[in-house]
Amino acid sequence: MDSLLDGMANGGAAAQSRVPVIMPVALDQTYDYVVPPGLALEPGAFVLVPFGPQVRIGVVWDRRLDEGGKPVDPKKLKAVSDRLDVPVLPIVSMRFAEWVSKYTLAPLGMVLRMMMSAQSAFEPPKLRTGVRAVEGAALPPRMTPARARALELAGDGLIRSKSALADLAACSTGVIDGLVQSGNLVECAIPQKIYPRPNPAHRVTEFGEDQERAVHALRSAVDAENFSVTLLDGVTGSGKTEVYFEAVARTLEQGRQALIMLPEIALTSQFLERFERRFGAAPVEWHSALSGPERGRIWCATATGEARIVIGARSALFLPFADLGLIVVDEEHDAGYKQDDRVHYQARDMSVVRGSLGKFPVILASATPAIESHVNARTGRYRHVILPGRYSGAELPQLAAIDLRVEQPDKGRWLAPRLVAAIAETMEKKQQSLLFLNRRGYAPLTLCRKCGHRFECPQCTAWLVEHRFKGRLNCHHCGFSMPPPAKCPKCSEPDALVACGPGVERVAEEVQERFPEARVALLSSDLIPGLAEMREAIHRIEAGETDIIIGTQIVAKGHHFPNLTLVGVVDGDLGLSMGADPRAGERTFQLLHQVTGRAGRAFAEGRGFIQTHLPEHPVMQAMLSGDREEFLAREIEMRQRGMLPPYGRLAALIISAREKELAERYAREVARRAPPAETISVLGPAEAPIFVVRGRHRWRLLVKAPREADIQGYLRDWLASVPEPKGDLRLSVDIDPYSFL
Repeated sequence: MDSLLDGMANGGAAAQSRVPVIMPVALDQTYDYVVPPGLALEPGAFVLVPFGPQVRIGVVWDRRLDEGGKPVDPKKLKAVSDRLDVPVLPIVSMRFAEWVSKYTLAPLGMVLRMMMSAQSAFEPPKLRTGVRAVEGAALPPRMTPARARALELAGDGLIRSKSALADLAACSTGVIDGLVQSGNLVECAIPQKIYPRPNPAHRVTEFGEDQERAVHALRSAVDAENFSVTLLDGVTGSGKTEVYFEAVARTLEQGRQALIMLPEIALTSQFLERFERRFGAAPVEWHSALSGPERGRIWCATATGEARIVIGARSALFLPFADLGLIVVDEEHDAGYKQDDRVHYQARDMSVVRGSLGKFPVILASATPAIESHVNARTGRYRHVILPGRYSGAELPQLAAIDLRVEQPDKGRWLAPRLVAAIAETMEKKQQSLLFLNRRGYAPLTLCRKCGHRFECPQCTAWLVEHRFKGRLNCHHCGFSMPPPAKCPKCSEPDALVACGPGVERVAEEVQERFPEARVALLSSDLIPGLAEMREAIHRIEAGETDIIIGTQIVAKGHHFPNLTLVGVVDGDLGLSMGADPRAGERTFQLLHQVTGRAGRAFAEGRGFIQTHLPEHPVMQAMLSGDREEFLAREIEMRQRGMLPPYGRLAALIISAREKELAERYAREVARRAPPAETISVLGPAEAPIFVVRGRHRWRLLVKAPREADIQGYLRDWLASVPEPKGDLRLSVDIDPYSFL
């Protein structure tokens, strides 16, 4: 505290103590505030302070930033208004925020904003009321079926909110109010939610020889109580989850917290069930589907240590853990860990940083690890633990290519005859099939058969995607939506619109025509409204209530369907068309490997078919041969030659404005001011491949540098010389870009 608070060493009673405060805004500096008498403050305390015309929440920092700024007359300093009754932000979280800010070149205040994403945590607690049944109360004079259902459900003695009880009883809240008036229900306070404590000794898991070695390696990493990174590299179905659960258990035994990150937390019902079987309690979930009050409760429970294990999406990394002792990044290769707005960060890489700052182990798990992780494992920076076989003893699926240049689907169809025959055979065996196409909607392009007019988004340089099941044309970049017109807007020809190309809805239509008796499940984020509905759909598949599953990339993320024996990839070449993306080959291989790995995970033999126009492509050859190492060696060699990550570094500068000329002029001015450097090259400016998004014209510059170069320092010097963007202009920096669109 001596370095934080300016005491009265030389100034006598007139001197006032002050504290530096960081605000969750796009700024990199602290602001000094006077501490009122009697108010105790320490670093990490959340405070209310006057900021401009408002009173806003800030965080007391443990040191001053921007010391080179203009000195402020002490008489002009404003006082802290109050301290909020919430747990303090840990010092390690402060250091982490500073590190992320320095690396990503994002203002520190914006990183802090991510750490304060649960607004309700900072608001006065609201009294939550509900209703419970009154024992021995006489039945109401007018008993209706709705009232009967509500009373029967309330008879278990639990306290529920009126809306929750009404939903369960399939009635209105007016029915519940009537039962309160009749004296059958009574209003009372809902107790504060208590998160159950997982028990590391709840269940003993039996492992094979390979799994046991992996368990020992991960437990040893936890026992060391120091920073390390382990790449858990196992084929699909090898038991990676059960293996790293043992590291989580050891962390609990040490009395510390653990974070397990998943790329699609909303789709992980199976994972949550496996967790509960192992630890005897449900984990704490953190994702965007949570209500505001629940986010606030979890934020506080994490800060106090009550939440022992958190299962979360990438944003969970910024929760204020009281004593974090382990991070597991499951499906570490997944592009969903990259955030591409405001603060551009890669959660996998930032997890490693968080582990280094907190001096605890980090586990990266995947059946198809990222090239960067492979290289780090090969060079000894990461420990490498390999699971070569499936946990159940089942064999990996047999894969075959269907060359669409030779085996063409019937006219107007998208499934080749050999794949159709395989689906029919699988249905005869009472087994499940999965058809994968990573394209939402019915068709990617709609045009007029008479004049050729193509339907484009009015706000983006992108085609509108037909979603026939909803009767809409949608833009997947900005959300624009419109009903299909009755006639062409250009030539006025009626009924002339033609759908070009397949989406998952079109594949589903074909499947239902070919197999009318089949029970079909279509898994696409456009068609399933929420978390509960998605988990229910997955449960039905697990229970064998579905014959044919059709889905986008969400079906490739960790699901285990025991009766699934056939996987068909409708368009295996789809991801290879991203010519500007240096990770296109790697991403396609990962996605195809993950989705085909859903087949034959139990005891029945699995097989997969990949429809392709490019069976000779190295990605397809690697998939068919099962020789991952050869594919990796080729990709790594290409990265080395091109000085691409992890052998080089990239950064993108994106300039946008609503006026095309303004964006172009500013982009060229930015490029003109690029400092000369022997080892660092600047490419561009050039129009972005998708030039207009949400009505904003976009230009890109790409900075390429050797691995050892201080690319952040170069960018800081460069941007310091650039005129500050004003008005409608925006300039964003993306270190280690994943999107090149």
